[in-house]
Amino acid sequence: MGYLQRNFMIVFIWLFLFTAGTGFAQESQGSQNTTQTQNFPTRSTQGTVRVPTPQAPPVVPFIDLTVRNPNTGKEVAFSIQLLLLLTILSLAPSLLILMTSFLRISIVLDFIKRALSLQQSPPNQVILGISLFLTLFIMWPTFQEIYDNSFKPLSDGKIGLEQAYTQAEKPLRLFMYKQMQGNPNNIRLFMAMRGLPKPNTLADVPTYVLIPAFILNELTVAFKIGILLFIPFIIIDMVVASVLMSMGMIMLPPVMISMPFKLILFVLVDGWGLLTEQLVRSFF
Repeated sequence: MGYLQRNFMIVFIWLFLFTAGTGFAQESQGSQNTTQTQNFPTRSTQGTVRVPTPQAPPVVPFIDLTVRNPNTGKEVAFSIQLLLLLTILSLAPSLLILMTSFLRISIVLDFIKRALSLQQSPPNQVILGISLFLTLFIMWPTFQEIYDNSFKPLSDGKIGLEQAYTQAEKPLRLFMYKQMQGNPNNIRLFMAMRGLPKPNTLADVPTYVLIPAFILNELTVAFKIGILLFIPFIIIDMVVASVLMSMGMIMLPPVMISMPFKLILFVLVDGWGLLTEQLVRSFF
């Protein structure tokens, strides 16, 4: 009996110590949680923070440009048409400048800027912008006719590319020819340099002859208008320079004194309105 009692007491003590240790650990953990809970300020709420999942990286599409031999004649024709279209788009600014009223307007506006002795005002971008919108105003009937007779039928599939080019060429040729009716010498000059016979009608003048003749005509007309614009302002410069010389103010630049008088004169006579009106009327 003594041996069994001793073993029973050892097992009992071991279970007691194990149970006491487990309870003490739970009590210490609970006290820590209570202490952490008590550390929160009043009227605060507990919550969990959710870490957002990272977004997938953007997918960049792969563009592959391959060059291969054409299979049919239609593909060859399409490639040639695309090449011609890109060429026309690259030459579009030159066509707009040289085959419309833009050339004359821009040169005249630059002349009036120099006649007023203005260096930076208005800037060249403003002058080119004014010239562009005045060109659209003057050339709108021509552009509308090109759209109605050439571009729209071509987009609708009613006419071919060659016929569309012919229909687009007619209004521009007629516009350029009207500007040279009073001075056909330029056409005769270029026809003679090419060894072509004397034309009787506009249809006898090739386009490659009409365009350079139109450019020379626009340059001549623009310079004539510029000379007429310079005359009153040159008179003001001469008067101011004579007054300064008579007063002995040799070191004072006459341009500095004459420029305000030029601007006053130009504003009083509504120079921009008169100049724009005469420029537009010169094309009709």
